[in-house]
Parts: sequence; structure tokens; C-alpha cells
Amino acid sequence: MRTSLCVGSILMACCLCQAEAEERVNIAELFAQAEREARVGIARKTKPVDVRPARLGEVVVTVIAGEGKETQSPPAREGDMVVRNRCPETGNEEILVTAEKFKERYEGPIGPADADGWRPYHPRGVEMRYFIVRDADDTFTFEAPWGEPMIARPGDAIVRNASDARDTYRIAAAAFACTYEIVQPAQ
Repeated sequence: MRTSLCVGSILMACCLCQAEAEERVNIAELFAQAEREARVGIARKTKPVDVRPARLGEVVVTVIAGEGKETQSPPAREGDMVVRNRCPETGNEEILVTAEKFKERYEGPIGPADADGWRPYHPRGVEMRYFIVRDADDTFTFEAPWGEPMIARPGDAIVRNASDARDTYRIAAAAFACTYEIVQPAQ
């Protein structure tokens, strides 16, 4: 009896894990579908941000005002930076940016540090491919490039680095409107 209970519990746990895995969307396939439907445009981040060096091993939890936790970073490595958007609508959310991506995407500093060590930087305006999540897409989860689950909701933007399809992630609708400019709208 005890053995069958354990086996039954294991099977139930496996079934639950499989169901959770099935709920995750393959973001590459969803992006390809948006491209086939001519719903992909080009946008770039243009609004200045505040930046500070990440502490070695620091984990940054990105929190969107009104939504809660968006995602969390892996532990920071040497040279990684914490970027804080200047977007009151989203609570000025913070993200961890790897040293490599930071050099590619931001320039500066363009001013002195504040009392907490944040310095202003300007985005380089890297062009990103994007599509807007539709009501028909509903809310879904996918795996962010850093391995954490990300939730996308209708109205959010899914952005992709044009030169690296693996670099695909969600930008909350309010953050996208606040920090990005549309270079080429979707058809």
C-alpha cells in the first residue's frame, strides 16, 4: 500500500510537471507566427536610464508596479550592471544587464552619480524586432534567455535582438510605451 501511494504520488508529480511544461509557449515559434502574420516591427530603447555596478553574486528581481515580480536574474558576475528604467508607470523597474550586453546597449555615463551611486546613461538605440501580444494570445509563460520563466500579457511587447534570436524577452506594455520608440511599425 505504501509503495503504491509513493508511485501514485510520483506519477501525479510527473503529470503536474509535464502539464506545467506544456503551458510554456515556445517563444521562437510564436515570434515566427507573428512574422508570418506581418505583426513584427522594429523599435529601439531611447529613454535615459540610471545605472550602478552590480555586486558580485547579486540577484536582481524585476518588479513591475501593479503586476508584481516579472522575473529574476541569475547571480551577477564581474562587470554586470543594474539598469533602472525611468518609468514611473512601472515603478522604475530594475534589470541586471551582463557586462557584454551593457557595452553593446548603453553609453555613458552622461552625468554624475547620485547619493545612492546611480549614474545616468543613454541607450545606444539598438534596433529590436518586436510584436505586441494580442488578446487572442492570452497570458502565457516562456523561458527568458537567462533561464527564468517570463509571463507575457496582452498589450506587452515581445522584443528580439535582430542579430541574436535567442535574445528574446518581454517588455511590459507600460515600460515599452515609456522607454521605446517605434522605428518601423508592424504592417
